[in-house]
Amino acid sequence: MTNMDDRQKAFETKYALDQELMFRIEARTAKLFGLWIAEKLGLSADEAKTYAGGVVSANLDEPGFEDVKRAVRPALTEKNIEISDHALDAQLERFMEEARVQIQTEQ
Repeated sequence: MTNMDDRQKAFETKYALDQELMFRIEARTAKLFGLWIAEKLGLSADEAKTYAGGVVSANLDEPGFEDVKRAVRPALTEKNIEISDHALDAQLERFMEEARVQIQTEQ
């Protein structure tokens, strides 16, 4: 029975590590996306860091990145910057891959 218990414990540990890794990748993706939007908005370096932190926080609202897109829309609208949802999705995908590479390199 201990072999089965050991297997279950190993699967649970792997699942927890996978979930932590995915959380870190999504947080890094939101940060990179926030910095990109901040650049589009013409924010200073300090303002960009703060803005990106807000985008990361917005990502905690729900699974996926719809909450992130909703968070940046008002600032884009205020500055009359038109970026389609398709373009935002493409950037998020690009940053997701970049974040994955960065985090795997750090480990």
